[in-house]
Amino acid sequence: MSAPSQLLIRDHRGCDGLLADVESEVQERRWSAAKSAWTRFERAMLCHFAREEDVLFPAFEQATGHTQGPTAVMRMEHEQMRALLGSLSTAVQKDDQRRFLDYSESLMLLIQQHNMKEEQILYPMCDQVVPGHEQLLQRLQAVQPEPS
Repeated sequence: MSAPSQLLIRDHRGCDGLLADVESEVQERRWSAAKSAWTRFERAMLCHFAREEDVLFPAFEQATGHTQGPTAVMRMEHEQMRALLGSLSTAVQKDDQRRFLDYSESLMLLIQQHNMKEEQILYPMCDQVVPGHEQLLQRLQAVQPEPS
């Protein structure tokens, strides 16, 4: 795998760990810590989505000439995850443990399926068809989480 793919896979693992941190705080009903952990997780997820949607996907689409293939599916799944992020944010802000844990389970399943498709299908395709890996990596790294 190329450096751009490796960066995005590290994003996946980082987001997984951050979601686990939030879930742990929610399970223990440590709401202040949960809210703080939630902010870190949400910022990391949105940054990862931006890296893909603003940099990787357009580069793939330009290289292949296809906009309705795997990138369209990934964008649709990002929208599904954004909807769950909204529900989770509301649950954590309202200190609603049951609702948060229900939604987080759904999000984790969606993330796992989504990441597997990216890591096993889309990223290897990008490694093969997208030129200029070094420049692509720099553009991906330039996308940073929004300050809170």
